[in-house]
Amino acid sequence: MTSDQMEQFLAQLPKVELHLHIEGTLEPEMMFSLAERNGIKLPYPDPQTLRRAYQFDNLQSFLDLYYQGTSVLKTSQDFYDLAMAYFTRCDQEHVLHYEIMFDPQAHLCRGVSMNTMMEGLTGAMEDARHKFGASSGLILSLLRHLPEVDGIDALIKAKPWQHKIIAIGLDSSEQGNPPGRFRKAFNIADDYGWHRVAHAGEEGPASYIWEAIREQHVRRIDHGVRCSDDSKLMTYLKQYQVPLTVCPLSNVRLGVYSDLRQHNLKMLLEKGLCVTINSDDPAYFGGYMTANMLAVQRALNLTETQWLQLTSNAINASFAPVERKQALKQRLTSAVVNYHLGPTSEAAGA
Repeated sequence: MTSDQMEQFLAQLPKVELHLHIEGTLEPEMMFSLAERNGIKLPYPDPQTLRRAYQFDNLQSFLDLYYQGTSVLKTSQDFYDLAMAYFTRCDQEHVLHYEIMFDPQAHLCRGVSMNTMMEGLTGAMEDARHKFGASSGLILSLLRHLPEVDGIDALIKAKPWQHKIIAIGLDSSEQGNPPGRFRKAFNIADDYGWHRVAHAGEEGPASYIWEAIREQHVRRIDHGVRCSDDSKLMTYLKQYQVPLTVCPLSNVRLGVYSDLRQHNLKMLLEKGLCVTINSDDPAYFGGYMTANMLAVQRALNLTETQWLQLTSNAINASFAPVERKQALKQRLTSAVVNYHLGPTSEAAGA
C-alpha cells in the first residue's frame, strides 16, 4: 500500500478501545459549556486559551489540569453528555466496542453521588448501543494517590451498581504508588464479580507490572511499556499473552517518549506480546483512536498484517462476551475484504 492507501485503510478499519478515561474526553468547548450550565467559573477566558495550557512535563502536570476539569461535571446529564459525545465520535471512527474508565473518587469528594455518575454513564451506554450498535463496558478506577480506604468507600457506594460495571482499575500518579497497596479493594471487586486491570509500567518501573500481575492478579496491564526493561517479564507477557493497553500519543505528550519514532510498540508487537492501541485521555493528548493509529503508522510504518494483529489483540483482550468477540472478528474480516475489493466490486455485488 502507498502511505495514502494505508491511511484510508486505517480510517475505515473496525476498532476496539480498551484504555479510555471518560473524563479525559472532556474537550475545552464542552468544559466551558458545562461550566456555564452549572455556574462554575473556570480560570481561563476561553476554550482556545485552555487548550494552549495542554502542555505537560509529566503525568502529574497533566493530572493537575485533568482534576480541575472534572469540577464542571455535576449532574447525571453532564455525565451523559460527556459520554455520548465520545460514543458519537467512536461511531464516526468505526470504534465498535469500548471499555471506558471513570474515576468516582474525583467526583465523590465534590459531593457528586455515585448514582448521579452511573445514571448518566450507563444511560449513554444504553443509548449508544441502540443508536450505533456498539458494545461497551464500564471500569471503575481507583485513584492510587489516595489512601486505599478512600477507594474502598467508593467501592461500597458502587455496590448497588455492581452489575453495570465490568472491572476495577487503578490509575493516577504511578510513581511511589505501587499496585500492591490496594489488595483489600481489589478483593472487594472480586466479590462483585469484576475483572481486574491496573495502570503499571508507564512512569513507574517494570517491577510495578510484576506486582500488578503477582499480587493484584490483574487480567490486563494499562500502558505497560516499561516491560522492555525486564527480559524475564517480556518472556512472561508473551507466554501468557497478558494484554498491554498502550497509548502512543499519551506516552509522547507526557514525556515517556520524546518522539513517537522511539516508541517500543512495534518491537513489542514483533516480539509476540499482546499489544493494543488506545487513546487514554484524547481531549488532552491530541487524538482519539484514528489519530493514534495514523500517528503510529507515520512514525513506525507498520504493515497491514501488524494492524490486523493489533486489532485482533484488542478484540481478544476485551471483556466482551464470546459471541460479541466473534461478531467483531467477522466485522474486521469483512472490512478488510471490502477494502481490497474496492467500491467497484461492492457496487457490482449490490
